[in-house]
Amino acid sequence: MTERLVVVGGDAAGMSAASQARRRRGADDLEIVVLERGSDTSYSACGIPYWVGDVVEDRDALVVRTPEAFREKHAIDARVHHEVVGIDTAAGQVRVRDLDGGREFDEPYDQLLLATGANPVRPPLPGLDGAGVFGVQTLDDGQAILDHLTAHHVRRAVVVGAGYIGLEMAEAMVVRGYEVDLVERSDRPMKTLDPDLGQRVADAMQGMGIRLHLTTEVKGIEHDGDRPRAVVTSAGELPADVVVLGLGTAPNTDLARDAGIPVGEHTGGIVVDVRQRTRVPGVWAAGDCAEVHHRVARAPAAIALGTIANKTGRVAGINLGGGYATFPGVLGTSVTKVCGVEIGRTGLGEADAEAAGYQPVCASVQSTTKAGYWPDRERMQLKVVAERRSGRLLGAQIVGGEGSCKRIDTFAAALWNQMTVEELLNVDLSYAPPFSPVWDPVLIGARKAWDAVLADGDR
Repeated sequence: MTERLVVVGGDAAGMSAASQARRRRGADDLEIVVLERGSDTSYSACGIPYWVGDVVEDRDALVVRTPEAFREKHAIDARVHHEVVGIDTAAGQVRVRDLDGGREFDEPYDQLLLATGANPVRPPLPGLDGAGVFGVQTLDDGQAILDHLTAHHVRRAVVVGAGYIGLEMAEAMVVRGYEVDLVERSDRPMKTLDPDLGQRVADAMQGMGIRLHLTTEVKGIEHDGDRPRAVVTSAGELPADVVVLGLGTAPNTDLARDAGIPVGEHTGGIVVDVRQRTRVPGVWAAGDCAEVHHRVARAPAAIALGTIANKTGRVAGINLGGGYATFPGVLGTSVTKVCGVEIGRTGLGEADAEAAGYQPVCASVQSTTKAGYWPDRERMQLKVVAERRSGRLLGAQIVGGEGSCKRIDTFAAALWNQMTVEELLNVDLSYAPPFSPVWDPVLIGARKAWDAVLADGDR
């Protein structure tokens, strides 16, 4: 008898899972239905700021595979503009609303995968749901921003929040020629960076003309008809013709909560085991809506990254297809580029390490991306966090010019394998003047961190 898999959510995790399940089980053995409330499946949400900033020419460039391709080439019934509004785990069915036709109907399942992603954070502030105020999560969001910019004479943009999306969208607005104010309640942009590295990001943004309003809270947004007029902050009003929210995301778990599927108390993500199974039989979860295990903090986490969504979706799909796979956890490794500055991080920062119960020692290093005499070398700054006494690597951060950031992957590989900074400083990395100094910045950072461990032990 043919089994039926229903997937809720048609982006990274959902389509990775559906594709993996299909590779292992044919259509006569496993029927796969994907229900997506948006207009696209399998797309790059990370590319939206670059689309808005005219680096990427059009929307289609961000679509990896269309619903038609999934149906015709993979026998996966991918339906866009279909929103799941309820789950009945006892009956084994979901309630679906056809957003085009307006009708509602029930869709039965034998196995259910929740890949509902994450929602942009929208605090309950006056005017935040008004016209001209945008989150950045889906291609439809990106299209709505571009439509607004086309329909109105925009001169001033205000970005609220200085995480990855906020910084990237602020740069996109500068590229489009707008005056840009960025409002952030903490004392630095990229609060996941330690303060000394966050300052370099702030300097780069100000150098590009972005006005930073740090330690400033948004109180509301005032409108003039179908557009914003001003963002009201704790430091006064900021004129605005468009407002972009970059306040982070929260796991989209309303469906799961309403259906009695357990959600993590601290993370807000759906609780899953290493195979991506929830605590309700026949129900699985993957991607931004699900908890993951942080391998260094040794605690559940909710981290909205496309890399994690694809990997957890792959694990769920292998298991749903009759195979066996487990997801071993994350380090929170991430990179971005803002205003000509590359930013990378992995593992724990100094404060994160203390919060996780470690006693960290740290080392900060200034270096260059290439040999010191190479003409187009760029400056870079690293911070390495290690455990007191043992010297175990706990995390690293990098901020610098072109060629800096992907070095974070070396730290991530060492961190994944629980190396000490002493072990890392002896790793046989490559060298040639056009690529690095004779002592690569990674090795210098590890060496300085090991010196800090030894000095701490002598006290």
